[in-house]
Amino acid sequence: MASPSQSDVRWPRPLKAVASALIALYLAAVVMPPLAGPPPATDLARAALDPLRPLVHALGLDHGYRFFAPNPGPGHSIRWTVTRADGSTASGSIPDRQADWPRLLYHRRFMVPEKIAARVPPADAPDEVRREARADWEPLVRGVARNLLRTHGGTTVQLELVEHYLPDPGEIVRGEQGTDTVTSLGAYAVVSEGPR
Repeated sequence: MASPSQSDVRWPRPLKAVASALIALYLAAVVMPPLAGPPPATDLARAALDPLRPLVHALGLDHGYRFFAPNPGPGHSIRWTVTRADGSTASGSIPDRQADWPRLLYHRRFMVPEKIAARVPPADAPDEVRREARADWEPLVRGVARNLLRTHGGTTVQLELVEHYLPDPGEIVRGEQGTDTVTSLGAYAVVSEGPR
């Protein structure tokens, strides 16, 4: 008796339905983050992304397409100050154009503050929103703090998120300069402790 050919093998209807639903869910998780990105994204796109956020975060699909858009938003960096046991300090920024070499390392580190900035609500957000968002961004910030403490032999590190002012063309022509927005991310001493 001849074996069935590839074309003769058929999936049962329930298995096809499950596979189709999983494929549709994955495609939605890939497509929705760029659509629901920063303004001018619509509220409808943001609302459609909300139920998919756990899957999007788990699969690492929440990266920054907006960097490559025609109208990118402001850039972000993390300012840090490490204090050592002897009282001396070291400070810097993530990313660091001079220290982060080769250039690919700079670009990887550039994404760290952008990922955190996407999760930290603005200073004027309601307290409840800020409190709920903290559970999302704080584990990332703890990882940054732990790395800085280990790298620089520190006992504490103070972290700040800096949103760099993005002037419009008219401001550039007039020579006007805006001010950066600084948000404290807290002071960290050891991995198991939170901000002081």
